[in-house]
Amino acid sequence: MGLVSLFLGLVSLFSSLTVGSGIGANWGTQATHPLNPNIVVRLLRENGIQKVKLFDADYDTLRALGKSGIEVMVGIPNDMLAPLAAKMKNAEEWVSKNVSKHITTDNVNIRYVAVGNEPFLQTYNGTFLSTTLPALQNIQSALIKAGLSNQVKVTVPMNADVYESANSLPSGGDFRQDIHDYMIPIVKLLSEYGSPFTVNIYPFISLYIDSNFPAEYAFFDGNASPVNDGGTYYYNMLDANLDTLVHTLQKNGFGNMPIIIGEIGWPTDGDRNANVEYARRFNQGFMSRIAGGKDAKSVDPGNFERHWGIFTYDGQPKYLLNLGTTNAGQLIPAKGIQYQENKWCVMRPNARLDDPNVAASVSYACSLADCTKLGYGTSCGELDWKGNISYAFNSYFQIHDQQDEACKFPNLSTIVKTNPSQGTCKFDIMIQPYYGGADGRLPTQLGLVAGFALLLLTFL
Repeated sequence: MGLVSLFLGLVSLFSSLTVGSGIGANWGTQATHPLNPNIVVRLLRENGIQKVKLFDADYDTLRALGKSGIEVMVGIPNDMLAPLAAKMKNAEEWVSKNVSKHITTDNVNIRYVAVGNEPFLQTYNGTFLSTTLPALQNIQSALIKAGLSNQVKVTVPMNADVYESANSLPSGGDFRQDIHDYMIPIVKLLSEYGSPFTVNIYPFISLYIDSNFPAEYAFFDGNASPVNDGGTYYYNMLDANLDTLVHTLQKNGFGNMPIIIGEIGWPTDGDRNANVEYARRFNQGFMSRIAGGKDAKSVDPGNFERHWGIFTYDGQPKYLLNLGTTNAGQLIPAKGIQYQENKWCVMRPNARLDDPNVAASVSYACSLADCTKLGYGTSCGELDWKGNISYAFNSYFQIHDQQDEACKFPNLSTIVKTNPSQGTCKFDIMIQPYYGGADGRLPTQLGLVAGFALLLLTFL
């Protein structure tokens, strides 16, 4: 998701044994126009965020985090698991380059290495089953050899689909039968070295995939009918899901294992239930629970995947939210953002819908840009056919740095300097591209929405 997301941090299995708390952020770098890392680090610090989880080991990102004091979880992408599993030397070189160097030379406060990201996700169809454990073993051994195993702990961020319940209640929790024998040695290694179990929990996904899912159960207002599990009552899905994991670990002999909830949040667009109102309600409700001391993208399942986060692509708050980490009582926006010109690519006034080039042009634009705000219930869902086409053209135009060639859809498009935004549908202007990297490389063009997003991350 090319993003930064709020995550739950180190959680004791029991609220009475909570060992620490704080807000952190997931920071992804897969974007067509990433923000300058120094701007992002400043944004994190000004919002009182002291922990960050990365999805890779981007050189500029880690350099920017140097001397910031922010605790870092550095990530290893899934496509790197196979080479790290194949040779110990590969793991040693990775740790030397991406952990040891940044700790000693740049003074980066690296505390965790995330080996893969949701590698056992069901939609991966077992692609990473055989490489995750050996990669984890080799990275752990490399950290020991580098003398960093006490300071830096390994973990494997898992999707909540790695466990299930035979009776649909938390007390029936256990690892999925098809991956049970893969999970046990991974959890055993984590337990032996004092490492946490990391899980990503998204109540929104349940609401998205099941039209019968009770919407109130996704929030923290206490309005849902509770689920009774042997006298323990659950008024929201997060508590029930987390306790299902707790029972799963206990059932398999790992009852004292710390848990990190690595990602949690709510998207703001791309689906009828993905909107600013619900996102603010969920995240503020969650933060209130944290403040009260209560425990609480690889594959795109839907258009909402590009709309997680509490900041827009240019570092501006999406809505009022109090993280409780500053005296401001609300999110502080990024500073020093430079935008491209005030111009947009739209459909020509005299163009016709029955033009034979329309369908192919829109399809091409959306395949290389971002049209996920178009559709039923989304922020641009009220546009007419001309507005939809203009939105697609402009998205392509902006992601390609407003180049004239990017607004030459045959007899259909034109560049204008009057903002075509309508109501809740904003026609964005792209930020100036950031050209960084240790070797001066240009950023990879991934056809994703630009910038970054911030979701909740917390250590309970």
